[in-house]
Amino acid sequence: MELIDGKKINAEVKAEIAKEVEKIIANGGKRPNLAVILIGEDGASATYVGSKIKTCHEVGFESTDVKFPESVSEDEVLAKITEINNNPNIDGLIVQLPLPKHISEHKIIEAIDYKKDVDGFHPVNTGRMAMGLPSFLPATPAGIVELFRRYNIDTEGKNCVVLGRSNIVGTPMGLLMSRKATPGNATVTICHSRTKNLKEVCANADILIAAIGQCEFVTADMVKEGAVVVDVGIHRVKSDKTKSGWKLLGDVKFDEVAPKCSYITPVPGGVGPMTIISLLKNTLLAAQGKIYRK
Repeated sequence: MELIDGKKINAEVKAEIAKEVEKIIANGGKRPNLAVILIGEDGASATYVGSKIKTCHEVGFESTDVKFPESVSEDEVLAKITEINNNPNIDGLIVQLPLPKHISEHKIIEAIDYKKDVDGFHPVNTGRMAMGLPSFLPATPAGIVELFRRYNIDTEGKNCVVLGRSNIVGTPMGLLMSRKATPGNATVTICHSRTKNLKEVCANADILIAAIGQCEFVTADMVKEGAVVVDVGIHRVKSDKTKSGWKLLGDVKFDEVAPKCSYITPVPGGVGPMTIISLLKNTLLAAQGKIYRK
């Protein structure tokens, strides 16, 4: 069993991005600029946004930080998005999810200029991804693909099971794993709450990607010997074994599943570090005009 070290790959990609930024500046170009809109006071979202901004500065990006109170109107947020869309100095824009209930997630996502949609959620980017055309890929699935690439994990012809069908992880993950590419060319099954014989389906997987949002849902009897297991879940649970009184767990019951795996991602330190760095990679591509011409 080999641990897939997301922190290590994050550091490698971060260094590569920083080197590209140095080249841009040396050639007289401007620093890539990522704008982040945060609505409300959710602690987890604020921490995540803070990590994104910190990583921006570490690779030499500029960042534009926009904060709104939870009471902000949908029209105010849409007006700010339009302003950022029209600002040529800003290359990428993300609106941190989830949003307050009175603001439509679909309206917000569709309002973002798809050429600045470095989260990869806009219907144009989703459609282009499905067609195999150049697009900004959703950060978490893109990060998982990068882990497969850097660890030389063979995906061609493999049975890949994705647990979860969200627009952010499960559905795009299925598309990326089945596309004509390396990594890719897998035979994909996307499982969800209506899937029958779920345990048997998972136990047939060469590659199992758990993004179901249920703490320690995947147990040893759901995993076949030698499988590659990727754990997207992250859950903060009480623990009397840590100083903080809390610990982080994934969607996979790690201690009992890990011995059966050829490769497995830990929680924390597996998929999480790849999500932020994939977002910055998209921002660099936007700044360079490599997906859409400026």
